[in-house]
Amino acid sequence: MKQHVSGLGALLISLSLHAAATPVTLTPAAEARVQTPFAALVPQPKAATFPNGTLPLSGLGVRVVGTAPELGWAARDLRAEWKTRLGLTLGDAAAGAKGIVIGTLADADLAARTKAAGLTPSGPEAYALWVDDGGAFVVGADARGAYLGAQTLRQLLTPAGLRYARITDAPALRQRVAMIYLDQYSKGVNDALIPMLAALKFNAVLVMSNYVQWDTAKAGGFAHPGGASKAEAKRVAELARSYGLEVIPLIETLSHAGWMFYGGKNLDLRQDPDSQNLWAYDTLNPATYDRVILPVLKEAVEVFGPKVIHLGHDEVRNRDRFPARENGKAVGFETLFVNDVVKLHDYLKGLGVGSMIWHDTAFADAVIGTLPARLPKDLQVAYWNYAPGNSFPMLGTIQKLGFPTFGASWSDPGNAEGHAQAAARIGAQGMIQTRWTGYFGNPSIWDGNADQGTPFVRAAGAFWNPAAPPVKDAELRYRDLYQPTPYRAESGATVDLSPVVTRALADEDGSGWIGKGRDIDLRNLRGGVQRLGAYLFDVRGAVMLRGSRASVKTLPERATADLNRRARALAFLHATGWPAATNREKVGQYEIEYADGSKVTQPLEYGRHIRAWTDTAPTSMIPAPGWNGVTGEGLNVAVPVLEWVNPRPDQVIRSVTLVSAGGNANPALLGLTVLGD
Repeated sequence: MKQHVSGLGALLISLSLHAAATPVTLTPAAEARVQTPFAALVPQPKAATFPNGTLPLSGLGVRVVGTAPELGWAARDLRAEWKTRLGLTLGDAAAGAKGIVIGTLADADLAARTKAAGLTPSGPEAYALWVDDGGAFVVGADARGAYLGAQTLRQLLTPAGLRYARITDAPALRQRVAMIYLDQYSKGVNDALIPMLAALKFNAVLVMSNYVQWDTAKAGGFAHPGGASKAEAKRVAELARSYGLEVIPLIETLSHAGWMFYGGKNLDLRQDPDSQNLWAYDTLNPATYDRVILPVLKEAVEVFGPKVIHLGHDEVRNRDRFPARENGKAVGFETLFVNDVVKLHDYLKGLGVGSMIWHDTAFADAVIGTLPARLPKDLQVAYWNYAPGNSFPMLGTIQKLGFPTFGASWSDPGNAEGHAQAAARIGAQGMIQTRWTGYFGNPSIWDGNADQGTPFVRAAGAFWNPAAPPVKDAELRYRDLYQPTPYRAESGATVDLSPVVTRALADEDGSGWIGKGRDIDLRNLRGGVQRLGAYLFDVRGAVMLRGSRASVKTLPERATADLNRRARALAFLHATGWPAATNREKVGQYEIEYADGSKVTQPLEYGRHIRAWTDTAPTSMIPAPGWNGVTGEGLNVAVPVLEWVNPRPDQVIRSVTLVSAGGNANPALLGLTVLGD
């Protein structure tokens, strides 16, 4: 609901630089912060039109036709969307009433309706969707298609109703995999990630599982306290499957095997007795398999119930000597590697489970002519290449050698997009979006390594429809999907800071912005009242504070705004002139003083709360996306928004002070907006 501030006129506050107070204007805004639905769909459907019109929500319910569990999941997700976005309950459709119908072509009536609508879904996971004055219909070629079509329908929801649409869609790649982790923080993170990945139409998760607290590890004394419990691993697997995601455990074997040596255990099983890295195990010692590897794999099969386990086997010779022992040297590296893969593959096959490895060691130039021929041809191979571009010849080479082949991408823009195009061209099995945030770093996917979270959005678009343009607003969408927020407006007030601006955004003569001239400034951030991300700001220039650089040494070290009003939150549009030496370095702070004289402090840690205008990689989602643009010389730049939530919203805020630590990363405030009445 929009809230309007009326009868107050323009309020005056004062902002002081040093001791002098300067009046600045605070103007009421009915939509100081507003969350609205995205116009474009992600992933982009293969064929879609959007006629003018909206299906009203009043009296709308949902009806499931069929008994497949995916159809029930679709209704569950739609109901959650209604509740989260609009605070409404989506009930069952009344008999004979207009509503949302979810089913498959297996139902004769829905098949006839789909044909009459001129929509023809075909192939695994395909669906047809149409919304018009007769209702909303999601009809899958199979139950999976119906579930994925419901994810598209969620994106058509607005406060006014469901946007009219006509869509026929199907994925280009059969398997679309995203990587998640199991650690002590698993529950809070994976409970957000898994629904997000389903909404983005991934259909599998690669689950890093080295440090699950296996019974084998507990008995052997090498269970890591930071690992997830077996109960948590099982819970995550069940949760993933309830969102249509196949579970592929990743247990790194042969290399990256430090997990089995934790606490100084199993040192007799090291490949290299002189190793300081505890990297690889001795494949010629039967105890390696009998004591550790095979029992852990057996537990993983019992816990996850997987179709496939990823066995790692990458970077085998990157750290230690391999082979290092004399008996291993006599056998030779290639045979040691092959025998290990075959042993694990055959063991899992006996349990009804397939195997996957990374490509790099088995298909290296030195061995590609001989080693792959000795591997089982049902062994799945994931080819990782993390560079942008769309030429990945090794992907086709591996497939021509007879192996089911996946591509694997990472975080660089253009990597997932180009790699997916290459995978689709050769008819690869699928794509994996990797994430390397540390074995015990799950929370960093939101705060610390969020630049590895936003690529999930870009990859989702590319894996489903490689021919579609790259997703442009991945950061905004990642925030919204990971922490969904209601579609509503919040009133407040914008602040005109022009009387206290210390630097112009446009640098005509070397005295503006950071003093580098017109080609390296923020002239493309236009002035005036404008919406930047979800927030309304009145941009007039920069209240830039002192730093260690010569061009900013004479600027004030603090600035104080006397608000004298209540607020639910304050939104700061800010950046630093230059980067800090390290992430999490404190570059300044906001000091909030209440009318009773008490104070709270909001530190400004670099990369976490604020970052340089030239630092466009969002490593933390604590700041929201604000403005993005380019300089005159084509450099990508960004100014994020920090929303400070007031812990005492019932108390009057007397003043807010921005303080600089005086280092290389000097803070600059470009906009201030008060949220709430």
